[in-house]
Amino acid sequence: MQNPIQRFVYTFGHHTYSHLPLFCGAGVKATDITTKFLMANSTRLSSSSVLATESSNKGMIIINRPKALNAINLEMVRKIYKHLKKCEKSKSLMIIKGTGDKAFCAGGDVRALVDAGPTDESKSFFREEYTTNALIGNYKIPYIAIIDGITMGGGVGLSVHGKYRVATDRTLFAMPETAIGLFPDVGGSYFLPRLQGKLGLYLGLTGYRLRGADVFHAGIATHYCESSKIPELETALLNCPDADDIPDLLQKFHSKPEKPFALQPVLEQINKNFSASSVEGILENLQNDGSDWAKKTLEVLCKVSPTSLKITHRQLELGSQLSLAQCLIMEYRLAVRHLEPKADFKEGVRALLIDKDQSPKWNPATLAEVTEEHLQWFFSKLPDTEELKFD
Repeated sequence: MQNPIQRFVYTFGHHTYSHLPLFCGAGVKATDITTKFLMANSTRLSSSSVLATESSNKGMIIINRPKALNAINLEMVRKIYKHLKKCEKSKSLMIIKGTGDKAFCAGGDVRALVDAGPTDESKSFFREEYTTNALIGNYKIPYIAIIDGITMGGGVGLSVHGKYRVATDRTLFAMPETAIGLFPDVGGSYFLPRLQGKLGLYLGLTGYRLRGADVFHAGIATHYCESSKIPELETALLNCPDADDIPDLLQKFHSKPEKPFALQPVLEQINKNFSASSVEGILENLQNDGSDWAKKTLEVLCKVSPTSLKITHRQLELGSQLSLAQCLIMEYRLAVRHLEPKADFKEGVRALLIDKDQSPKWNPATLAEVTEEHLQWFFSKLPDTEELKFD
């Protein structure tokens, strides 16, 4: 069976445009209006990886790389940021979505980052991506992310910090970075520890995938809507005369999930086992638990990078007491260090995405060998001129 990370082409911040219904009057199809709107507002649509469109008082961003599951790169990040800044001053709301029915955004192009190494361009990707995450987290007009399909890594950063996140039956959410020797970034240190109990730490360490309504149950999505109703929802939003009406409008399209939270039966175990003060303590708790769930969780944790586990545990612990901006500054230091050869990132990408042998040679190979000095190196400050700064 193909590894899910391979299958999702997980690349660190990941889009398309299928249904963009706008301003529909009686008897007018949403897709007809969409086509006319896009024709009037964009050029060379098929070749543009980001469709930045607007009407007189509404803004929309469509991530348009369906063949790459809407993965994002530096050029795309720059287009998104520029349009967000422009619309924040002149529009009443912003909608962001992906093209197609498979992905909102599956992440960023990690292969390119690993191939490039610690170059100025690689660092710029992280710097500008995190700056965009911070902008979304403090956006002055309503920001609505339609997370229909795969939402991982960078796609999480483009959605979770916004005021409204609409999940669908096709949503697949994960932060699987520890499996490629990375860490849950794009503000993961801010939003994960703020989920219920120890759920965020569990998701960050294991990369567990939440599907459909479970993204709402977990508190990551603010609303849940059947994918078949998304075009109608978008039309309603783009016809909405007053931004103050958005909460009621979203509630109107919100469907109460039919099934309970898939993790509900093990939430108590997650809280108990992941409350340990160290990764070693978590593993010991899981061994003592002995349940099938605990055994499977142990199996997952023993496959991923030991260094990534320790970094993730510490960043979430620190992030629980920091602002989003402070978390992103910390994560930028971590990201820059992960571009260096001594980090596990390059080896993780090689094993899972390039050679696909599924046998990464982590260094250090065990938790016991991950020294405090090694850990501190990742978190240490950069030279002042290289630190992430916000305006």
